[in-house]
Amino acid sequence: MLVQEIMTVPASYTSPQDSAASAAEQMQSRGFGVLPVVEDERIVGILTDRDLVLALAGQERGLEGLSIAAVMSPGAVCCRAEDTVEAAAALMGDHQVRRLPVLDDEGHLAGLLSVTDIAVNASEQLAGEALGEIGEYR
Repeated sequence: MLVQEIMTVPASYTSPQDSAASAAEQMQSRGFGVLPVVEDERIVGILTDRDLVLALAGQERGLEGLSIAAVMSPGAVCCRAEDTVEAAAALMGDHQVRRLPVLDDEGHLAGLLSVTDIAVNASEQLAGEALGEIGEYR
């Protein structure tokens, strides 16, 4: 089975210039814990709910004054739409991430693949194995 058969589309995303507050609102309203950060049609980073929480820690102001660029994790582990689900699950385990941005042939964001997508649409066993590696202390 290929990633493109089970990935979530369209993928929501944000840009480095957007406000962290608007991204947090988007994540909350859609029930997402992660947003790819896209600039000039290329993924330049990833924004997680953890990034937002850490940005707030120890400060008195809110997210309104912060840009995505100030709080995102630069770079992102990605897979390709034509990769197998097994290869994507292995990548998740190797890099200890629960979600992967999915790229098309031109390197543009095509979707998002989560461990849940794998469990529901491909294999609970494969998803469980990936989760075991993701949660492993290294």
